[in-house]
Amino acid sequence: METVKAYAAMEAGAALQAYEYELPELKSDEVEIKVETCGICHSDLSMLNNDWQMTQYPFVGGHEVTGTVASVGELVPNLKIGDRVGLGWLSRSCMHCDQCISGNQNLCLTAEGTITHQHGGFADRVKCHWGWASKLPDGLDPAMCGPLLCGGITVFHPMIQHQLSPTSRVGVVGIGGLGHMALMFLRAWGCEVTAFSRTRSKEQSARDLGAHEFVATDEEGALESVAGKFDLIINTTNVDIPWDTYISTLAPKGILHTVGAAPKIEATVFPMIMGQKSMSSSPLGSIATTRTMLDFCARHGIAPMTETFAMSDINDAFEKLRTSPAHRIVLLNP
Repeated sequence: METVKAYAAMEAGAALQAYEYELPELKSDEVEIKVETCGICHSDLSMLNNDWQMTQYPFVGGHEVTGTVASVGELVPNLKIGDRVGLGWLSRSCMHCDQCISGNQNLCLTAEGTITHQHGGFADRVKCHWGWASKLPDGLDPAMCGPLLCGGITVFHPMIQHQLSPTSRVGVVGIGGLGHMALMFLRAWGCEVTAFSRTRSKEQSARDLGAHEFVATDEEGALESVAGKFDLIINTTNVDIPWDTYISTLAPKGILHTVGAAPKIEATVFPMIMGQKSMSSSPLGSIATTRTMLDFCARHGIAPMTETFAMSDINDAFEKLRTSPAHRIVLLNP
């Protein structure tokens, strides 16, 4: 067994400290990844604080991993030592249920999370099922790739799920860690893109990222001015929004899709029926969709806005996340 050098919290909300553990023996269908970079996501913060009442301590977070394959199990078909790969929220799915066989591995009922079922990537080693270790295309900076494997795939997946046309009119609610990537994806996809934010403080940034139009929702009549316009709206926020008013901005057959974990949804059904409108949501994306996203980013030169810290400065990085959630933060191993 191999000793892993990691950073762990010993209790809810505690500072992370140096921690060592023995990596379990590699299964025949697993790969071991030498961690080069690991992003910090708001989900890591939620797990650190045990907000979801599922964290086990000592807790080693980190589910936006890039690195090189250090070891492969005997049944791994597509990876070899030295391959540069990325690992996101999921580290394993069963590969034999109806969801997995149909290509929806992210919906597998027995899927295992990188930081919920094992120790994660705030370490020098991490392991996963070979299917969830995605090869990184040439042309992508590995230091920028980690956030794509969680936040990126979260906002890219709805584009595939809804078979989005490049002529679609699409709105993005929230211009933070998720929303800024959605703007870049949608602009490169060819869509007419509108950014929604409470005030105009992020307008220039949103336009620089790809938004054609900007709506400041705190301004009187702002949402009413775009009634009936959008084929798809992607909500990236985790707060209550005026659901009925956003539904009124949808064109007939339009979809309001949320990837932000809002506490609840309250909407009036009749306007949805009359316009054949709908609401939907999604978690992450499948293995194939993740690979498609990475190829798309390489082709179009898309990279998230990131700030880097040394892995040893992980507590400073978490404090930055708490105060500046709009940026994605990446930890670098020496």
